[in-house]
Amino acid sequence: MKQRIITALILAPLVILAIFKLSLPLFIALIAGVTLIGFWEWTQFVETNNRIVALLPSLVVTGLSFALIPFDAYSLNHLSVSHYAVLSAGFIWWLFSSALAITYPKSASLWQGSKLLRHLFGILTMLPFLWSIVMLRAEGVLTDPYHGAKLVLYVCFIVWAADSGAYFAGKSLGKRKMAPHVSPNKTVEGLIGGLITSLLVGWGTAEWFDIEFSSVAAFIAITLITVVISVLGDLVESMFKRVSGIKDSSNIIPGHGGVLDRVDSLTAAFPVFALLYFLFS
Repeated sequence: MKQRIITALILAPLVILAIFKLSLPLFIALIAGVTLIGFWEWTQFVETNNRIVALLPSLVVTGLSFALIPFDAYSLNHLSVSHYAVLSAGFIWWLFSSALAITYPKSASLWQGSKLLRHLFGILTMLPFLWSIVMLRAEGVLTDPYHGAKLVLYVCFIVWAADSGAYFAGKSLGKRKMAPHVSPNKTVEGLIGGLITSLLVGWGTAEWFDIEFSSVAAFIAITLITVVISVLGDLVESMFKRVSGIKDSSNIIPGHGGVLDRVDSLTAAFPVFALLYFLFS
């Protein structure tokens, strides 16, 4: 626990600094690097003898996405069909994968024996995460260099708040298990506590950062949907680790495991929030 706290105290300021201070090209390079590590960790879920070979499909698809989807500042502030397509793919994937996690272990029979599907699931997990966080960071960058950074941090704040609220509510009130075969500690009461906490933190953060939503209803709906999917996203990675017999995706972050272990909720939250925010705010 001590090592976990020390690592978090070091990493958190560095993450915030990177979000706000890196230029857009450097930020894109950083997130691409994080995504690459995530893809490498995902090769364990494919269960192959050669992880380098297993990494190649994800690298090819990611490279093609940068060839086909414009990522200059102007294009990222005038989103095209290709931008919305990758966000929509992420949104649909997280709805589908959440259903898989909730119905596990029955759902495992649909994909467990297919390496092709496991490759596809990894791409659908990491690629929309990469593009959604880049699109949010670039939002308004031509007129306000920090507006997009505030949006990125907003998503982080509501997800972290939901995790904390769910932990304490689940510890004190939790009785009804959400998905006992995947994560026995997650409860419906914890989820409700997380949702309430995220709304309070989201409201305070939006006021602080001057983030505008089209209406109060839009703020509530976008925040709640994002948080629910983020909680289910955590269950999805737990499901893949359970099937593959893996405790942590790696040990790259002392006390925290791997990149996938730290961003599992965020990989789900960012595509969902970005799509809803760009469509309805």
